[in-house]
Order: sequence, then C-alpha cells, then structure tokens
Amino acid sequence: MANLAVVPRFEEIFSSPALVPEPEAIELSVILPCLNEAETLAACILKAQGGLEAAGALGEIIVADNGSTDNSQQIALSLGCRVVSIKQKGYGSAIGGGIAAARGRYILMGDADDSYDFRHIPLFLSKLRAGHDLVMGNRFRGGIKPGAMPPLHRYMGNPVLTGIGRLFFHSPCGDFHCGLRAFSKTAFEAMGLRTTGMEFASEMVVKATLFRMSICEVPTSLSPDGRSRAPHLRTWHDGWRHLRFLLLYSPKWLFLYPGLFLMFVGMAAGTWLMPGTRHIGRFAFDIHTLLYAVTAVLIGFQAALFAFLSKVFAVTEGLMPADDRLKSLFGFFSLEKGLAAGGILGSVGLGLAFYSLLAWNQAGFGGLDPVHTVRIVAVAMIFLTIGVELALSSFFFSILGLSRK
Repeated sequence: MANLAVVPRFEEIFSSPALVPEPEAIELSVILPCLNEAETLAACILKAQGGLEAAGALGEIIVADNGSTDNSQQIALSLGCRVVSIKQKGYGSAIGGGIAAARGRYILMGDADDSYDFRHIPLFLSKLRAGHDLVMGNRFRGGIKPGAMPPLHRYMGNPVLTGIGRLFFHSPCGDFHCGLRAFSKTAFEAMGLRTTGMEFASEMVVKATLFRMSICEVPTSLSPDGRSRAPHLRTWHDGWRHLRFLLLYSPKWLFLYPGLFLMFVGMAAGTWLMPGTRHIGRFAFDIHTLLYAVTAVLIGFQAALFAFLSKVFAVTEGLMPADDRLKSLFGFFSLEKGLAAGGILGSVGLGLAFYSLLAWNQAGFGGLDPVHTVRIVAVAMIFLTIGVELALSSFFFSILGLSRK
C-alpha cells in the first residue's frame, strides 16, 4: 500500500463556503474535466444541455478546468456553465474538484473530447432515480464506432483490466474504464476516493463494489474524439497505473494466493524428498531440491503475512471497508498469543538445531553426511524462521490495532 498515492478527500481540498449548495434545488450535476478542450467543449456542453432537458432534470454543468491555456474557460462561461479551477494536476483531481463544487443530488461525469454522447443522460438518470448508487456506461454494449478506440485498447487493454477487476473484486461491471458514468453524491462521499490520476476511474468501481453499493450498467456509445491533438491518455503508463492499483487493492491476489501456492508446492516437495533421494526417469532429486522447497515455504509464508497485514492496514486507514472477520480476529488475538505461538514454533526449530549439533558432536565436530544432516537442518530452518516472523508480525499487528485519532 505504500506506493499508492494517498491524498485527503476531495471535498476537504476543494470545498468552499461559497459553494455550499441548496441540496434540493438541483437534481443532476454534469462534470466535464477540462485541459485545453476548446475544440470539443462546446459540443459536449450542448449535448449535455440537451440530455438534461430530455431527462426533465433541473441540472447544472460544471467545467472542472485543470489549467487550460486555450479559451476553454471562456467557452464554458459563454454557454452558461460554471467553471471551477483545479490547481492540482491529474484526471482524478479535476473530477474530484468538480464533484466537490457540485450542487446536485446526482453526479454524471464524462470526458470533454466529444467521444461520449451526453444525450444519453436520461438512461443514467433513470437508473439513479430507481435507487442505484453507481451507473456505469458500457461502450462494448452500446457500440464503439470505427476509429474511436485503438485496437490495443479495445481487444487487450480494456478487456484484460476489466477481467482482472471482475476476478479480483467480483464487480458486475463489464467496462471498468468507461468515462461516462453517474452516481449519487452521497455514494461518492462514502467511497472516500484517494487517487488523483487515471486510476481514479478504477478506484471508483472497486470502492463501490467493496462497499456493496448498488451498481448497474447502461449501454453507451463511443465516437472518435474531435480533437486535432493527441489524447492525454498514455497507453502503457496509464495501463500500468490501473493494473498497479488493482493489485494494491487486492492483497489476496497480490500476496495471499501466490503465497499459499508457494507454501503448498514447497511443503509437498519437501515431504516427498524427506525420506531420501527421489528419481523420475533419469533425473535424481535430493537435498539441493529440498533447499529450494524450503525457500518456497518461507517466501510463501512471508507473502501470506503481507496479505494479512496489508488488509489490516487498509481497513484501519479507511482505504477498504471494515471486515467483520478482522474485527473478530482483533477480539481473539493478542500480542501474548502471537508471541506464544511464535515461541513454540521457534522452540521446535531450536530443538532440531540442537539435535543436529549433537550429531555433529558425535562425529567429533568433523565432517558430516550432508544427505542426512541437511534434511534435519532444513526442517529446523522452517520452524525457526516462521516462529521468529510470527513473533515479529504479532508486534506489528498490535501496532496496527492501536486506537488512534
């Protein structure tokens, strides 16, 4: 979790007494993040105004300007929009700043490059009115026009990252990265989003899923954007940021499952090799393979510990929702119990080490048969190392469990 850029909640950064809303006056706020979008901004605003009218909604359009140097702000003001200047750079920062300034009960966000059709607002708003917390657009269901999405994004990037998100978090969303989406402002505040870059979109879906909010999808279309310049999106850089976020928010898949797999393989191989040399065809497996098996067990145990401690940290810091299993564990676990368990395992390891020392003594502290001795030492290493790690982790777990402001 340490690599995850964490910032205060957006409403804490951008809210201002001058923007305190009349909560019941506006139903839907449309947020357009903007960085030099003069070529396409007017078209997006006009479509959004048409969408609001078609939905019969009292709404507002907020252009969250992230430092434009063209005349984007003047275009927005001339068409009756509110302009909010966001100094902190990043897609997530711009969206979050616009949402903090919004006066609507519901929020709809979409890119200002004219690739999304804001005339679909009635589809999104009808789902929000029906009680859903997050309404995602799905471009694969609504239609991707020729040239609107690069083949790499369409056939690999989006499907792979969406598939990983669905696998890791059991999310119902079929298009994690659709930029046209709507949600209630109450739900957004409950999510407590922290990221400021492109991974903001993934964080929203993940948090809504983890908090068990009501999520649904509506088909929407994607058209080639109307800009003459290159898009802000950087394929590999932003793709990695999305993947990194998904991994960091899933300790199970990042640490636990690989760790358990390594432990299982290591223990199975070690058990198989303990009686003596094993042969498979012309290949002989002995103490050298056993040492690799021991290493797999130790690395796997360390990874499993990381999964557990990462989850505890994420929950205690508010990065993930509370987990009843962790609450039960905090009630059952104590530092003393952890130290006792670590002490028992460590004692077994020390006992085996002492046994090997006696064998060395009987040999006059001279040469020993490694085929026999290494097997004892290998088991001693496992118990001793896991015992020490368990004891040290118990201290860290207790630190995470401290009540603090």
